[in-house]
Amino acid sequence: MRALKILVVVMGVMLVGGTAALIAAIIDRASRHTPTTSAPGAPRGFEHAAVTLPPGARIVAAELAGDRILVRLARAEGGETLIIIDAKSGATLGAIDLLPSNAVEAKP
Repeated sequence: MRALKILVVVMGVMLVGGTAALIAAIIDRASRHTPTTSAPGAPRGFEHAAVTLPPGARIVAAELAGDRILVRLARAEGGETLIIIDAKSGATLGAIDLLPSNAVEAKP
């Protein structure tokens, strides 16, 4: 009977301690949270940007990754092109052509 009382007391202390640790962790994480609102007078994004697509190309997908926009194009003659755009300025950073395997000549 005495062992059971000790076990109940130990489990109660663990329950209270765990709850206190959980509350402390929540308070700690909440105090480190930084607001994501932009400050007044923060620089605005670009007004307008034009990206030239190859003739007959159509946009298959577009993804935002950090401050880059990746646009995936399907070309009329086959294959795909990836265009990388700077999301802050709207400038085209580069393009990568993905050609079908039969379009690439074998090197000796």
